[in-house]
Amino acid sequence: MEVVRVILSVLSVFVALVSERFVVVAAFSQSLDSDFTFTLPAGRKECFYQTMKKDASLEIEYQVLDGAGLDVDFFISSPSGQVLFSDYRKSDGVHTVETEDGDYMFCFDNTFSSVSEKLIFFELILDNMDTDEDPDDWKEYVHGVDTLDMRLEDIMDTINNVKARLGKSVHIQTVLRAFEARDRNIQESNFDRVNFWSVINLIVMMLVSAVQVYLVRSLFEDKKIRT
Repeated sequence: MEVVRVILSVLSVFVALVSERFVVVAAFSQSLDSDFTFTLPAGRKECFYQTMKKDASLEIEYQVLDGAGLDVDFFISSPSGQVLFSDYRKSDGVHTVETEDGDYMFCFDNTFSSVSEKLIFFELILDNMDTDEDPDDWKEYVHGVDTLDMRLEDIMDTINNVKARLGKSVHIQTVLRAFEARDRNIQESNFDRVNFWSVINLIVMMLVSAVQVYLVRSLFEDKKIRT
């Protein structure tokens, strides 16, 4: 009996490890995140395309990190060409779309500015992209789950919760980095402006001082009147 118990324990551990691997694959294949940073020249428009599946979710978050005005025009259109969301002269925005099969287009427009280029950050969050695969198919290959102290469903719920929280943490950190970069660019721009106008004021003060000294000295000069 003792040998049988040891064998059952080893098999239980093996099943748990195999099941956990299937659970990890099923849990982490549901969401795809990516972020990009690019420079949009003055008077230009840049468009990007994302292929989506039906009943999925596409979330786009963007921020203008640098450039005069910190604003840009933005719009996203469906595969049929219908404009779903549009922003005009905004510095940031977040939009979520319930998608269908096809290519979604989203564009950043800087044609209203003829001088200043813009540094733009955006992040894509794609949910429910693996709709063709059943996340519960792995259960067909697992047997003897009743012998485990912790049910495989509990393991899957725990891993899904951890995955969701980690994804949220990564998303928040990415957004905070973007805000930090934008604030740093604003501070550096303000620093350059303060230095420029300080130099201008210093030059003006020196010129005014020189003019005042010249006028005061001219008042005390001896003027000979010739008759």
